Amino acid sequence: MLYGRQNCPIEITFETTRKYDDPFNDVEVEVIFTEPDGKERIVPAFWAGDSCWKVRYASARVGLHRWRSVCSDSTNSDLNGREGMLEILPYEGNNPLFRHGRIRPSQNKHYLEHIDGTPFFWLADTWWMGLCKRLSFPEEFSLLTADRVKKGFSVIQIVAGLYPDMPAFDERGANEAGYPWEQGFTRINPSYFDMADLRLQHLIRSGLVPCIVGCWGYYLPWLGIEKMKKHWRYLIARYSAYPVIFCLAGEGIMPYYLSQEPQKESEFQKKGWTEIARYVRETDPFNNPITIHPTDSARNQVEDASLLDIDMLQTGHSDRWSIPNTIRLLNSSYSAEPVLPLINGEVCYEGIGEACRQEVQRFMFWVSFLSGACGHTYGANGIWQVNTKEKPYGPSPHGMSWGNTPWEDAYQLPGSHQLGLAKRFLERYQWWRFVPHQDWVEPAGTMDNWNGAYCAGIEGELRVIFLPSGVWGIKVKELEKNVRYRAFLFNPTNGEEIEMGVIRGDEKGTWQVPGVPPIFQDWVLVLSAQR
Repeated sequence: MLYGRQNCPIEITFETTRKYDDPFNDVEVEVIFTEPDGKERIVPAFWAGDSCWKVRYASARVGLHRWRSVCSDSTNSDLNGREGMLEILPYEGNNPLFRHGRIRPSQNKHYLEHIDGTPFFWLADTWWMGLCKRLSFPEEFSLLTADRVKKGFSVIQIVAGLYPDMPAFDERGANEAGYPWEQGFTRINPSYFDMADLRLQHLIRSGLVPCIVGCWGYYLPWLGIEKMKKHWRYLIARYSAYPVIFCLAGEGIMPYYLSQEPQKESEFQKKGWTEIARYVRETDPFNNPITIHPTDSARNQVEDASLLDIDMLQTGHSDRWSIPNTIRLLNSSYSAEPVLPLINGEVCYEGIGEACRQEVQRFMFWVSFLSGACGHTYGANGIWQVNTKEKPYGPSPHGMSWGNTPWEDAYQLPGSHQLGLAKRFLERYQWWRFVPHQDWVEPAGTMDNWNGAYCAGIEGELRVIFLPSGVWGIKVKELEKNVRYRAFLFNPTNGEEIEMGVIRGDEKGTWQVPGVPPIFQDWVLVLSAQR
């Protein structure tokens, strides 16, 4: 009898004395788990090297669970027909990922929640190459993790070894055990993922959800669809029992940077990622949310958006010149069908191109959230590619470097702290009930005139209005009759608040914001109903 805790992964190991020439490609093992109510889950096991396979399982259901192994080599009694029981006990710790359970879309599909119904606020950081040895474990990885936890981050976007911005088997992509696949993509390297396990498990123990990106999109033509399915089956076997988000690929339909047939490859990738999305949905026994990091919107990377659980955006890296495209994609995605939780998953890494500083980070956060996103992804140039002080990352395949800021400096840039302040502020309210309301403010920011006000809230209860630098004398409109509001300013740079008194609308339901701003910068104006 094995014992485990509710929502916490349990690992079972199978050893065999039988030798196989190519165990990864020739043998598959899965384990059928039966929950106390009789529901079955077919959980793939992963080859762990030599003659060893492992399976990982987790359940929110307390009680007695039974399991039985099934092997493609039915004559191997070490791997086939093994049976056992495990007792799942209530979780008694404080980790929210185990206390509330894994993440899923809400019933109305506008936000994310834990399986017990607790809303989940997505504030992610971008560590694309965070599993490589250039970010050492445990020292450096733990330092960066602790900083993000302290600031209030909840998700880490991280690639499973098949990285962007480099050719395959580039030495910059290795970890302590080499590469995730052997040369020529002949088979998985389990030792690579043993080292990845240490990092991903550390994130989860720290309360951070890994958003695991299977590869960069251009690997699909290199591996082919069937081998990519084997890659994803391995990731599912390793990590689906954990509280994770599965991101099919980065920049899903973008061909390799030096591709000679970009249009042909892009079309193949869109068709292929649709098939892979369907495969991941059918194979993952724990139904972790699925998304794909896009060239613009996740919806446009696959042929069937209903295969996704999250619509992820990428909206640009051109400082304020990226604002119109950000607004365009937010508005079109929020109103699109099917409805999906919306995240701006990449915009304006802080410091990229000697620009995109903290005021741009604040702008992108607030305009995204108040336009219907259920969170936001931050990124800093220097972290995503893991620059080190001793050795910057270096040039991309096209010959240019994106910058030499070391990650040790980049993680202390002010934008990450200020976005953490914004998340903590919004968590004071029922943010998951917010609805965008540009009709509540004048002048309202638009794609064509973006330097205006942005507003969302809960009718009759709360209005939150972002005022970019230089925007002040706005009108708040459609205020409800007989509702008095406490008005105050939230300073998004340091979290301080400035009272403005109790207000109500005139006979037309309008309130003119008086005076001048305390400091020439962006502000967040809050109207909270007085009961």
